[in-house]
Amino acid sequence: MPVQQICTVVSMEQLDANTWWMVLEVGKLVFERGLCGGQFLHIKCGDGQLLRRPISVARTQWDEPEDTAALIFEVRGEGTKWLSQRKVGDKLDVLGPLGNGFNVSDGSRYLLVGGGIGVPPLIEYGESPKWSKVAVLGFRTRDKAFPAVTSRFEENCEQTYICTDDGTLGRHGFVDGQVRDIFVKDKNFTGILACGPKPMLKSIAKIAAEFGVPCQVSMEERMGCGVGACLVCAIPMKDGTMKHVCKDGPVFNAEEVDWDA
Repeated sequence: MPVQQICTVVSMEQLDANTWWMVLEVGKLVFERGLCGGQFLHIKCGDGQLLRRPISVARTQWDEPEDTAALIFEVRGEGTKWLSQRKVGDKLDVLGPLGNGFNVSDGSRYLLVGGGIGVPPLIEYGESPKWSKVAVLGFRTRDKAFPAVTSRFEENCEQTYICTDDGTLGRHGFVDGQVRDIFVKDKNFTGILACGPKPMLKSIAKIAAEFGVPCQVSMEERMGCGVGACLVCAIPMKDGTMKHVCKDGPVFNAEEVDWDA
């Protein structure tokens, strides 16, 4: 069950004009409630905003006196603009942990595929020494491939491939081309862990099915309540049911999602 609590900002780093890396003290959400990367926290962003803002967790850490959670977010509206203006020592009203992270097992080997702001929720999986991993990270342009983020994959993964839409860094093009090239040479993966925009996830799911590699996708939808009581973040499944990204996700098995709905 999620809990509502007051959390303290312990660090705040601006990555570019619109992107921030925030670290919060989160009580014992990691040690006692299992908060992990890929889940999200629902944060109250000022008195003028009716709805909380869901912010994905990039990485977590057991710490003293409180556990910490790193959040990387873009300013996309008044709520996240307010959040970006917080300072070290400020207090935030936080609800969490919410959603589910990726289902992973020790001793496995994963292909991590991230696109844009979908890269941060994979950081904890890229840093873990419990499994082997190869990373494919996609960005619009070189300026969005923040070294503070990409270096964590480069230091901990067997290989890290960078793709940019405009060709200013790494491979010119989308991540699906790189993923296909990897599988042509090496299909020895336990599964794919993918997070990014829906068109990217649809492409990766199709490639995974083609090569017979299990694939988990982290879906992004606009949210209201964050606990499954409203219908804002409902998405269709292949079996005809509807599931909520906030409560049933954000991570789903790719073959369960109705990508053509």
